[in-house]
Amino acid sequence: MIYKSREKSAELKIMEMLHTRMDLSPEDKKNYLNLAKGLEGEMRFDSFTEKLQCECLVLNDLLLASNNTTFQIDALIIVSDTIYLYEIKNFEGDYYYKDGDFYSIRHFKVLNPLHQLNRKESLLLPLLRKHGYHLPLDGKVVFINENFTLYQSPMNQPIIYPTQIRKYFSNLNNIHSKLHKRHKLLAEKLVSLHITNPSVKPNIPPYDYTQLRKGISCGHCKSLSVLVDGRKCFCPKCKHEETVASGVVRSAREFQTLFPEKKNDNKNHS
Repeated sequence: MIYKSREKSAELKIMEMLHTRMDLSPEDKKNYLNLAKGLEGEMRFDSFTEKLQCECLVLNDLLLASNNTTFQIDALIIVSDTIYLYEIKNFEGDYYYKDGDFYSIRHFKVLNPLHQLNRKESLLLPLLRKHGYHLPLDGKVVFINENFTLYQSPMNQPIIYPTQIRKYFSNLNNIHSKLHKRHKLLAEKLVSLHITNPSVKPNIPPYDYTQLRKGISCGHCKSLSVLVDGRKCFCPKCKHEETVASGVVRSAREFQTLFPEKKNDNKNHS
């Protein structure tokens, strides 16, 4: 059972709008693409958790605080006798493991997902204990992209590789799990601790209204090539159609997201 759904982050929503309506710097564009690819991988992972039939509670995208430190949990599954914690990586292409570190095939060192997992485990455990929950924690790094390869992969590490994902979830689905009220209370507690307004602001480039490209964006591909014909909008790029009313409403919502301080401004930005 999906107890907390995954939502597109505020940062990604804004970066997606800015990518459509202005020319991002190479660094900002890279940040946007990384955010989008991360969400794509998480949603691919969700396609497996959504099919689970065993008694479980799935919590996605938790931002928690422990020991004065905030940390993000990609996915968490509560079963009767265990809490499973997942660090999801949508790495694509060839990588290798050497001396405890991960590198791209071009020899660029990347942040070690195992270290990220260990950090989150070390922060989540005391938080659970603080609130009286003592279920064992089982953390895994999940490489979700089927086009990922890791050479010299470490043995006996909590890693699920792309070729192992289906079998892993099949085994998880076959476990005997009986949830009780206490498991539901745990899920409720974690959701109540989720930070919805983090103090650290997203890494958003500066922008103003005058520099943004105007117009109704396509509800499917985000293109600004939308044509208006009577009460209909048509995107020549992806052939998506919708009513003008729905397109205008979405544009108004974009404006409110980009300029929340002007939400009561009646200016029509499209």
